[in-house]
Amino acid sequence: MALPSKLYRFKIELSDLEKSVYESLDLRVAQHPSESMNYLLTRVFAYALSFEEGIQFSQLGLADPDSPCISVIDPVSVNGNDIKVCIEIGNPNERRIHKASKSAKILKIYTYKDPQVFMTEIRNHDIFRKDLIQVYSIKASFLDELEKSVKKDNRWTLIYNDGVMMLNADDFSFEVEILRIQL
Repeated sequence: MALPSKLYRFKIELSDLEKSVYESLDLRVAQHPSESMNYLLTRVFAYALSFEEGIQFSQLGLADPDSPCISVIDPVSVNGNDIKVCIEIGNPNERRIHKASKSAKILKIYTYKDPQVFMTEIRNHDIFRKDLIQVYSIKASFLDELEKSVKKDNRWTLIYNDGVMMLNADDFSFEVEILRIQL
């Protein structure tokens, strides 16, 4: 019998000063049994930091390897399925990156692993519109520390400005740089 997913709730008061986005997010995120907490937290931060109208998590999550982890559907799409932004998590392989960069106008990758290893792999492969891919790195040490404070129901304040994310809750306060890496 397969292990069940764990469900987490994240109520986030988002203030993205760089994009002038101020939102109250209420996310219910299922953690697949094979998914690490670092991956789940990176998904949550990628969603928050990429927030715009039409953003959504993959409908089937990790069970659907052909869909992006997170996408933004173009609001002026004729059929309602045109992907404006494709967001991948971790270190996706070059085939997945190539496919994603062809299917969306913008491709963002949020990684919590060693970004230099990932960047070397990307540079060594022929990937469509490689120079337009946006890569963001979140320190694994920050995620490891945050994991100790994650509960089933989380209420956070997230402020993002000049590449620095400040995350606050009743029992903790963190500040971490979200490193933007150029290809």
